[in-house]
Amino acid sequence: MNALKSREAILGGAILVLVALIASRFPGFIAPANIIAVFTDTSPLMILAMGQMVVILTRCIDLSVAANLALTGMVCAIINVAAPGLPVALILIFALFMGAALGAINGLLVWKLSIPPIVVTLGTMTIFRGVIFLLTEGKWINAHEMSPSFTGVPRQDILGLPVLGWIGIVVAVVMMVVMARTTLGRAFFAVGGNPHAAVYTGINVGRTQFLAFVISGMLAGLTGYLWVARYAVAYVDIAGGFELDVVAACVIGGISIAGGAGTVVGTLLGALFLGVVKNALPVIDVSPFWQLAISGAAIIIAVAFNAQSGRSKGRVILKSAEHAQ
Repeated sequence: MNALKSREAILGGAILVLVALIASRFPGFIAPANIIAVFTDTSPLMILAMGQMVVILTRCIDLSVAANLALTGMVCAIINVAAPGLPVALILIFALFMGAALGAINGLLVWKLSIPPIVVTLGTMTIFRGVIFLLTEGKWINAHEMSPSFTGVPRQDILGLPVLGWIGIVVAVVMMVVMARTTLGRAFFAVGGNPHAAVYTGINVGRTQFLAFVISGMLAGLTGYLWVARYAVAYVDIAGGFELDVVAACVIGGISIAGGAGTVVGTLLGALFLGVVKNALPVIDVSPFWQLAISGAAIIIAVAFNAQSGRSKGRVILKSAEHAQ
């Protein structure tokens, strides 16, 4: 746990140094309005990373989150075009349930058929994108086809922060409570830390992994509505490649790919780090297309760092055992 806390401190410091370096050349970057904009832009990544976090903690991975986002967002847009008078609250509830259902498909395939999670989610990622194309024949749904109430919710300001940002905060707080205070949260850590020991304590490993995928899917569905409503456009390739950023946010934040180790705060800091980088690239005149390369490099560096820390910890344990003898 101390290692995780030090990791969070290092990451928090890195974010502050990065912001300070950018602000030294472009002071407007730390203007309150811009900081709020950066946080709001990063909120979808934060929400998705919360779901990915619980999946990775159980020794799985969900590569279909961006495709789930895109499919749910597209269906929400189609519903809005067909019934513009339908309350946004109902569309939001629908998005949560649809996202959870898509996540449940992944979870059931992993749990009941014992298919490796990376294979399952690669397959469903492609299927979900294909379903969007079948529903729309490749056509876009644009802003003028959506109702003002549908597109207005994520942009409404409450105490100076858009609703999208507030939803990101609420999701983070809920996940903190779930992970720290509930039996399910402890089960996620137990399953990832030692699946065999978890079985002996009465935890159903497959069911726990299934619930992790459901939570990931539910948050992807929520983000699907928020994404489409905020940008007022829906098309097949929405959030294409975004699953890489989501995994990167978790790994950079200290979530172990081997499962069982990590924190909500670390995940949030990982997402914020990528958010600052993404928003800083145009400011320092670097092509946004470098973002994918940066995310990929960050994953490799973070995994290497985690592996090195694990080896160091192992050596310490071995030395302690030798001294004990």
